[in-house]
Amino acid sequence: MSQLKTKILTDTWVKATWDEYLQTIEDPALAKAKCYYHNGKVRIEMSPVGSDHARDHAIIIIAMGLFAALKGIPINGKDNCTYRKTGYEDSQPDVSYYVSDNANVIPWGTSIIDLDIYPAPDLVIEVANTSLVDDKGEKRLLYESLNVSEYWIVDVQNVQIIAFAVADRGSRIITESQVFPGLEMSILEEALQRSRKTSQNEVVSWLLQQFQP
Repeated sequence: MSQLKTKILTDTWVKATWDEYLQTIEDPALAKAKCYYHNGKVRIEMSPVGSDHARDHAIIIIAMGLFAALKGIPINGKDNCTYRKTGYEDSQPDVSYYVSDNANVIPWGTSIIDLDIYPAPDLVIEVANTSLVDDKGEKRLLYESLNVSEYWIVDVQNVQIIAFAVADRGSRIITESQVFPGLEMSILEEALQRSRKTSQNEVVSWLLQQFQP
């Protein structure tokens, strides 16, 4: 942790105790940072969110809300929410969802979601523009440890969604969601492709045609 005491290292994993991690993220300079803790290491992401990342982020949120509404699936989505298992893990995924029976499990007024009290989200999504290697590596291990049901990576550069079903602290690649039955990754990838060439309202119109019976 001596590295962090002299200079806060960002976009890399640095060894730290839990108490050192909490002390570090209290720095006002990190108010807008995304912070992760796993396996005795801390990662702080300070990279500015560019237009491409933000655009794919928005499309995914729109698509998930639209699919859930049309299929009658109860959901509650979280944007950059903090999930904490005190002493062990901390994460701030780009997007996350509680689905079906878990949709309303987190009461209004909750700040950091304490995973010693509440279940992990059913779906976690990271939008990767510059962080793909880490999202496929250490963060995947983090979400396996937190026992989310599904973990998706939106690969901005390659216009691809890499989706994993998580069980027994491991994961496997899937092409159709199990949390959102009937939702194929290929449809979301096509929506992202279309968003490169046209406006979001046209993408939404296309998604409506795909999602409706």
